[in-house]
Amino acid sequence: MSTYTTDKASPFTRAVINSMRKLYPEALADKSFDNTGCAVLLEAPFDPIRRQMNSVLLTIDLTKAVADEAIQRKDCVVVSYHPIIFRGFKSLTLANHQQQSLLRLALEGISVYSPHTAVDAAPGGLADWLADIVTGHLPEPEPATHTAKPEEQKETEEYPIEDPFTEKTDKWKQRPRIPLRRTYSRPTYPSKPTADKEGANFTPSVTDHARTVIHPVTGVPGFENAGMGRLVTFTHPQPFTHLIERIARGVGSPKGFPVAIPQTKQVEEIQIRTVGICAGSGHSVLKDVDADLLFTGELSHHDALAATEEGKCVVTLFHSNTERGFLSTVLKNKLTNVLQKEWGKMREEIAQAGDLSPEWEDAVKDEDVLVECSAVDRDPFGVVILESSKQEGRPLS
Repeated sequence: MSTYTTDKASPFTRAVINSMRKLYPEALADKSFDNTGCAVLLEAPFDPIRRQMNSVLLTIDLTKAVADEAIQRKDCVVVSYHPIIFRGFKSLTLANHQQQSLLRLALEGISVYSPHTAVDAAPGGLADWLADIVTGHLPEPEPATHTAKPEEQKETEEYPIEDPFTEKTDKWKQRPRIPLRRTYSRPTYPSKPTADKEGANFTPSVTDHARTVIHPVTGVPGFENAGMGRLVTFTHPQPFTHLIERIARGVGSPKGFPVAIPQTKQVEEIQIRTVGICAGSGHSVLKDVDADLLFTGELSHHDALAATEEGKCVVTLFHSNTERGFLSTVLKNKLTNVLQKEWGKMREEIAQAGDLSPEWEDAVKDEDVLVECSAVDRDPFGVVILESSKQEGRPLS
């Protein structure tokens, strides 16, 4: 009779790993720095007596909040795009917050798999998703933009706030409170775009263009067009303002993001023919790319300055904001479809082996497959809006 052993992950975990490797083979990853695969992250032993749900939680970063979420949901696997481990450990303790998350997940029987740059390189993966956004189209007509005149701003609401640095003497207590203006918003973050929501407001990849891989990855059967980064060449030059709006809509309508342009130009007069694209940190992929626009998650001050001095434009969204929307618009559905087939196949193989314990029989009979995106995952940086400041120009939409 098959019994509980501590030397294997759960059958459902193995089905998830097999599915991810079919979609994004680890051979596509950039091994020069990356750390991909469940074997190097976290493989939790299977306990059929207290098994987890047949569910997967998708996240960009495995933070304490995401670990708490996975434990509360009783997920079986966390697919974390970024590896939480980049270098080998000399010890594994609760004193380190990241190690603490891994230990807590292992205790609950939750495994962690990280595909990272394999998703970047795959055809139809993260780089192509960003290229689809840049080459998409908004509902007609696409907006015109001007930056010449300041917008009228409504007065900010006043709140009586005590000055914490003033000594609270009896004389001070008798004075009226001095109203101070609330001049900033709470940090704001992009919403999570979905395939349904995106389709209603934005049509990806319809503008005529040619698309090439910047750094090809070869030798992986079935993935002949794989590689890091994409170079988009439009058949007809596109207004930079249109690209800014497409990017905003495609990644979840952030309240703002950095744009760098040459000092001698205005945004509304710039036309873009070529776009170099890289998710996350783009310098290593885009440094030798000759393109009118560099579109990435982050670029250093000096790299952005060098680009604008050469006449290029730069759009950055903060590192993970170029990645997170892919989970909800692409990966969730792709993984669900492949995993349903893979889990069905694995269930049949286990059932055919026979002589199962009651706990194993319950696990094999469970047909459910659920893939969800984390509700708490977000980039470390949010955008604070200065509500009392004057805005130059008018909104793009």
